[in-house]
Amino acid sequence: MRAAIAELAKWGPQRESSLWRTEPLAQRGSPEPQPWYVNAVVELSLPFDTDPHSLLARLHALERAFGRPAQRERWAPRSLDLDLLLFDDLALASAKLELPHPGLARRRFVLAPLAELAPDLIAPGQTRTIAQLLADLDDPLRVEKL
Repeated sequence: MRAAIAELAKWGPQRESSLWRTEPLAQRGSPEPQPWYVNAVVELSLPFDTDPHSLLARLHALERAFGRPAQRERWAPRSLDLDLLLFDDLALASAKLELPHPGLARRRFVLAPLAELAPDLIAPGQTRTIAQLLADLDDPLRVEKL
């Protein structure tokens, strides 16, 4: 995780959350037991002409560089999973990308580190701040700050 964050820093100035240890989601048909995950949120300042689809492609390339196969079972363990949560105040729904990330408001492992960086942010399509979403969240998965 720290090595991936260091690579992201080469793309532009950044802020990063603490690292968080996260209980895995239910197996959802995965043939293997799932380990606990480590999560974090990184905010990048990128060149003005960066578009969200090219950023997503760069994130996928970084995942592959860290050993994640391009094709894998959906719920299988992975060495690195980079999600594009937000892109400025853009709301987008395309075949390959949805912004904000569709799970953002429902996942403690996303909201807890995001609240460290932007507690007062109201994501596109939401009416409450990130801190309010986190406080009101009904998510039984344990998330622990490392």
